[in-house]
Amino acid sequence: MPARHEAWRTSTRRRKGVAIAPIRWRLVIEVVANVLLGLTFLWAGTAKLIAGPLWMKQSADMDVPRALAFPVPYVELVLGVLLVTQLFSPWPAIAAAALLLAFTVVIVRRIRDGSRPPCSCFGARSTRPLGAIHVLRNLGLLAVAAIAMAAAL
Repeated sequence: MPARHEAWRTSTRRRKGVAIAPIRWRLVIEVVANVLLGLTFLWAGTAKLIAGPLWMKQSADMDVPRALAFPVPYVELVLGVLLVTQLFSPWPAIAAAALLLAFTVVIVRRIRDGSRPPCSCFGARSTRPLGAIHVLRNLGLLAVAAIAMAAAL
C-alpha cells in the first residue's frame, strides 16, 4: 500500500520526544461501529423479550407472521453479543445490515399502505406510529453497519 495511505491505518503519537504506541484508526472505527450496533441490537432484543406477548401483538399489527416475529428478539440478542465481542467479524455486521434492511422494508410497506401501527422496534415502550423518523433511524444504523463491514475488510 502506498505510504500516503498508511496514515489511515496507523499514526504514531509523540510525547516529549518519546514515541507512544501507534493508533490503528481503522481498528478503532471498526470497534466503535460494532459496539454501537451491538448495543442497539442488545437493547432492542431485551426490550422485546421484556414486552412479552405485547411484542407479538405489535408485530402482528405490522403484518409480520408469528413464525417470523417470534425469533426476532433472540436473533437480535445473538447478533448484539457477536457484534460487541467482535466474534466472526465482519459476518455479524453483514447479518445486522440484512436484518435492518428487512426491518426497513416492513416499515416502508406499512407507511405506504397507510397503516401506521406503533413501532415495536424497541419493545412495548415504542409507541410512536411508524413514520419517516423510523426509516431515517434504520438508514443511520445501516450506515454504521456498512462502516463496520468496510473497516473489517
